[in-house]
Amino acid sequence: MGKHKTKNQKTVRVASTHLAEEEYGTVPHSFVFHRGQIGGNLSQLVMDMRRVMGPYTAKSLKVRKKNMLKDFVTVAGPLGISHFLVFTKTQTNINFRLARLPKGPTLCFQVTKYSLIKDVVSSLKRQRMHEQQFTRHPLLVLNNFGLDGMHIKLMATMFQNMFPSINVHKVSINSIKRCVLLNYDAETEEIEFRHYSLKVVPVGMSRGVKKIIQERIPNMSKLEDISDLLLKGVNLSESEAEQDGDHNITELPQVYSGRGNMRSQQSAVRLTEIGPRMTLKLVKIMEGMGEGNVLFHSIFTKSEEELKEILNKKEARLKEKAERKLKQEENIAVKKQKRDENKKKSLEGMKRKRKQEGAASSDSEVEDPGMQEDQAADKESEDEAEYYRQAVGQEPDEDMFSTAKRKHGPGKSPRPFKKRKLSTANEQKQSPQPSGKQGFGGKRFEGKKMGKVGFGGKGFKATKKGQFGSKFGKSKEGKKFGGDKGRGSGGKHSGPRKGPGSKPKGQRQKPGSGFKPGPRGGKAKKDFRQKKGRR
Repeated sequence: MGKHKTKNQKTVRVASTHLAEEEYGTVPHSFVFHRGQIGGNLSQLVMDMRRVMGPYTAKSLKVRKKNMLKDFVTVAGPLGISHFLVFTKTQTNINFRLARLPKGPTLCFQVTKYSLIKDVVSSLKRQRMHEQQFTRHPLLVLNNFGLDGMHIKLMATMFQNMFPSINVHKVSINSIKRCVLLNYDAETEEIEFRHYSLKVVPVGMSRGVKKIIQERIPNMSKLEDISDLLLKGVNLSESEAEQDGDHNITELPQVYSGRGNMRSQQSAVRLTEIGPRMTLKLVKIMEGMGEGNVLFHSIFTKSEEELKEILNKKEARLKEKAERKLKQEENIAVKKQKRDENKKKSLEGMKRKRKQEGAASSDSEVEDPGMQEDQAADKESEDEAEYYRQAVGQEPDEDMFSTAKRKHGPGKSPRPFKKRKLSTANEQKQSPQPSGKQGFGGKRFEGKKMGKVGFGGKGFKATKKGQFGSKFGKSKEGKKFGGDKGRGSGGKHSGPRKGPGSKPKGQRQKPGSGFKPGPRGGKAKKDFRQKKGRR
């Protein structure tokens, strides 16, 4: 089992965590990203700058095409971001913008030259770069920024605020592993950006002693005595024999990591460039997040009169915007007041309508004393009975029409009784026509006797069974007229009659003359052939 932590250990750990959080919140943080379409090399430069600004930067910041600068500003507030480092690319130049949040200013640079980390490291003979160097922020060194000029002082202030400040009396030199150097050239007006790795080695001893101290024992097989190694330093490569001088030798105020680096002893500070490398040229300085006045421009210069005119135009534009905003607020207030009044009126009207409907429904349920139910029912039943007498011609039965009054729901008007249209008395007396017994002239047969049916306008009367008039020839078969239902009198008919006025098959009716049936049988056929031959 592991040992339990004591109360004192827990208190110390909580205090150290709280101190680290306070320190982390007070230091500046940054976003490094690009805008627009860029190439692969510039994308790699953005990633290299994130390593330089670490650990107080967003290493895995995701940038999409649809993201606007406003989106980054919105996110920067809750995260405590204080600086933006933005890279953009045009057809001719690569631009770098350094902005301070939330109110600016914004420095716009042109990147004339740059080299990536992989290019710088690959050109070195002895590489010295490891991940532990990037756990702490780098040391900033500004060179030649004390010249006169507002834009130079503003640049120096911006660069200093990009990195956490260092208290020289309390800082631990063991935490300083990297260095960022910014050198300003007054003649060319360019800034050289360099990134180095720091190394401290002891001085005042021979190279052989340094090798033994650093546990790198050289090959001494060709030496006669160890004094040859300690005093002369023979059999060592030229790359190991680095030249130190007054420019890089200093006295250590603290014990530095590494063998031989003792306090109050001289040691040499050696720098190894690890990249990236950039050459910057200031173009302009603007107020705000790239939307304010131009404070400085390296290409275009303006006189005081032009600056005053620009300021007057801007003030007039801001004043017009404020007046327009005030007018919009007044219009919104008026519309809101009208909407509230209309809403109030509509609610009052709805309440008034409900009251009227409630009063009407209560009045409909009260019985009207001036109207008697029996009289209305009797009047309605008398109308129906009178209609029945006129239509049928007979007296209705006593129980045919009910004298009960119809009940209507509350609030509904009584609808009149829907009277059914009946046929007239003549149509009622006429009997329905039997199927298959339709007259030639369109009239019906009645009973056993036939009425006057016109064959071409002439009528005939039926006599007793088996007897016909002189106009009809006797058939050999002796069949009765109309004996076969659906057959014609002039010949055989294969199918049923189609309707009134239709002629039998094989005969043609002449217009304007009556139909004269001839003798039936063989004689009829002979007469038909003679008539056909005459034609």
